[in-house]
Amino acid sequence: MAATSEPLVYLASASPRRQILLAQLGLRWAQIPAVVDESRQPDEPPADYVRRLALAKSRAGRLHCPAAQAAPVVAADTTVVVAGTVLGKPVDAADAARMLQLMSGRTHQVLTAVAVASPGGESVALSASEVVFRTVGAAEAAAYWRSGEPADKAGGYAIQGLGAVFVQELRGSYSGVMGLPLFETAQLLGTHGVPVLAGNR
Repeated sequence: MAATSEPLVYLASASPRRQILLAQLGLRWAQIPAVVDESRQPDEPPADYVRRLALAKSRAGRLHCPAAQAAPVVAADTTVVVAGTVLGKPVDAADAARMLQLMSGRTHQVLTAVAVASPGGESVALSASEVVFRTVGAAEAAAYWRSGEPADKAGGYAIQGLGAVFVQELRGSYSGVMGLPLFETAQLLGTHGVPVLAGNR
């Protein structure tokens, strides 16, 4: 649960999934806003794209920190790549169906960058995972959209929800596919003076 005072870290994200994952680390934290332009630059490699956005969000989050607060800001960004195509969040049912069709019966990559910004500097790390989907039928895709789950998810699915029925295999970080890779997050926080397993609970 988020703390209301003296947080050890700030989370620059309104994502419920990232909030749940950060809470899993057992740290006192508070959520702050971070609004940035998430447009991808022409020919920008997907890995560079998520790194850039994660850093931009962490910097934007720092602007909302109390003036005297030195706690680091954690931010992240996720994108899905299949056959060279970058998939963001679906805009409607047809777009969601298109994404599921692209991933159906094949392997896609989920890239999540996590960034930490503090008065002492900035750090960013990348989590890259491979997800294998079984074949997804058109009726299934339509029913999945009607569930409401895919609407705000990169790639149009949630591995921690109903979307798990499509996942045949995962190679990499489950939390990274959800949107906040906990291994990388803990490593970065440690370099900014917040060791996760050192009594900071």
